Amino acid sequence: MIPALIGIVVITFILSRVLPGDPAIVMAGEQATDDVIAKIRMDMGLDKPLFVQFFSYVGQLLQGNLGFAYHTGHTVLSDFATRFPATIELTLASVIIAICVAIPVGIIAATRKESFIDHISRVFSLIGACVPIFWLGLLFIYIFYSILGWAPAPMGRISGDLNPPTHLTGLYVIDSLMTGDMVALKSSLAHLLLPAICLSTGTMAIVARMTRSSMLEVIGQDYVRTARAKGLSESAVVGKHSLINALIPTLTVLGLQFGGLLGGAVITETIFSWPGVGGYVTDSILAADYAPIQAFTLVSAILFSFINLAVDLVYGLIDPRIRYE
Repeated sequence: MIPALIGIVVITFILSRVLPGDPAIVMAGEQATDDVIAKIRMDMGLDKPLFVQFFSYVGQLLQGNLGFAYHTGHTVLSDFATRFPATIELTLASVIIAICVAIPVGIIAATRKESFIDHISRVFSLIGACVPIFWLGLLFIYIFYSILGWAPAPMGRISGDLNPPTHLTGLYVIDSLMTGDMVALKSSLAHLLLPAICLSTGTMAIVARMTRSSMLEVIGQDYVRTARAKGLSESAVVGKHSLINALIPTLTVLGLQFGGLLGGAVITETIFSWPGVGGYVTDSILAADYAPIQAFTLVSAILFSFINLAVDLVYGLIDPRIRYE
């Protein structure tokens, strides 16, 4: 993990510096004089050599300082503290939806191989893996909000005429449940559902296909045939002896997909006007503001790395050599 994170810091720093645009010009405005732009560049430290800027950036990271967002006038850490819970809530909801839909679909498709259900699941998995998130999000808004009127306006995390629930975790659904605010819970769930489904489609497709492939491989193993020969019910054979071993590669895919969901959240949040880190990073890119871009990439990489580490640790709990030795 440590070499990977070091590499991410270096690559992110370099890539952010080769982005088109000059943050000093953006901050000063098009009508600013060269002297004003030079003064802003000096204040931002952009007049120094790249290696000096890099070591200064690393020194700030070691002190827990993610930098200053010039386009908002706040520190990146304070902006993240305000916006990151919204992104985490959206990402977690997407993962939960993907797990609840994809794993049962993969199991059913594997246990009914070459059936009509299996063919339908493969078609939907292919579509879900190929459809771009931005197009799907616009389609969802058009159908469920503009035409059917089932979804609220894609603006924020809660209706504008309601107060957010008492802040405990920053996750509106959990805070509403913990404080018993059912009105806020209903509104926050309504606003969360559509972007979460949109974000989860790609993960659902991949996890469903992986679950199906893993189940087909496990079902043909000797210990599964032995379980059936002992007279165990089909639900026990599938649930106890097959699924728990088929979940090993599925967990790996879920861990890898979590990082993808954080990246995809940038697009989804922009489309649904979700007040998370996605819109914040988009504004930072347009303003050529380096610090928020680097901070988001680094935080996403750290979360991605720790989730994959957790997945590796979970393997010991469901390792078939331990369970069936």
